[in-house]
Amino acid sequence: MTSEDYIKLNEIILKQEKMLRFPQFSNRDAWELGNYMVNKVYEKKQELAIAIRKLNGNILFQHCTEGTNLNNQNWMERKFNTVSLMERSSLGAWAVSSTTGEVISTHGLSEKDYIFCGGGFPIRLKTGEMVAVLIVSNFPHELDHDFIVKVLSEWLGINNVPEIDLSLSY
Repeated sequence: MTSEDYIKLNEIILKQEKMLRFPQFSNRDAWELGNYMVNKVYEKKQELAIAIRKLNGNILFQHCTEGTNLNNQNWMERKFNTVSLMERSSLGAWAVSSTTGEVISTHGLSEKDYIFCGGGFPIRLKTGEMVAVLIVSNFPHELDHDFIVKVLSEWLGINNVPEIDLSLSY
């Protein structure tokens, strides 16, 4: 991918993050959204780990289908940390880092605890306040991100959310 591709990718992700916002978000909303996502995964006979966590780290929902393991939970922890700190989707952070050449250590952070890759998405209210993080793991990272965006678009009933170009090599 070229620098222009990463810039375009970041612009699409910023639009997604702006459009996919909630009127409110409670613990019960997390439970219902999480179950909706799990049902989508089972309908397609896919394997995925899914979690929704408050910004303080409290787990509101988590489910790991057959075919996932502790490694997926470790990836979700790192994605959660990245989204919580950067207040961006983890794929958005990856796109920016790919443009600027920044790495995790540029920010004084450890790759043991943080990661620039797709699969973590901020849950924001329509006011812009970030209240939680949605994390998935087990697909290639761009597909983790795409799954989140498609499910949130359906869940929130928001049409015309721009999609990332999955034909590009991420």
